[in-house]
Amino acid sequence: MQKVLAIIIITILALFAGWYAFVYYASYSEGTRSGELIKFSNKGVVVKTWEGEISQGISGAQIFSFSVEDKEKEVIKKLEKFQGRYVKLKYKERFAKISWLGDTKYFIIDVVEEESPHFKR
Repeated sequence: MQKVLAIIIITILALFAGWYAFVYYASYSEGTRSGELIKFSNKGVVVKTWEGEISQGISGAQIFSFSVEDKEKEVIKKLEKFQGRYVKLKYKERFAKISWLGDTKYFIIDVVEEESPHFKR
């Protein structure tokens, strides 16, 4: 009986590890989005995650929500600096959300400031 229980537990752990590795390392899509960075914060009670939003239109009708992993220190610094400015985000979309990494499936891997097409300087 103990041997069967041990096999069941090991199988469940192996399935979870396989699922996690697939969701974490395999990307569903990669791309870029541009817009005005309207929100970027470190939120959470038990696990803090970096979350943000860009507005992709003049009226703010199209909002793109994203997450940033803690290991992306340079990206976090740039996003804090570019608050309220027009930015281009390079992201990786995962197959599923991983709650301790972020609230969305979209994880930012690079950010650059751009000139807004709506308000020329």
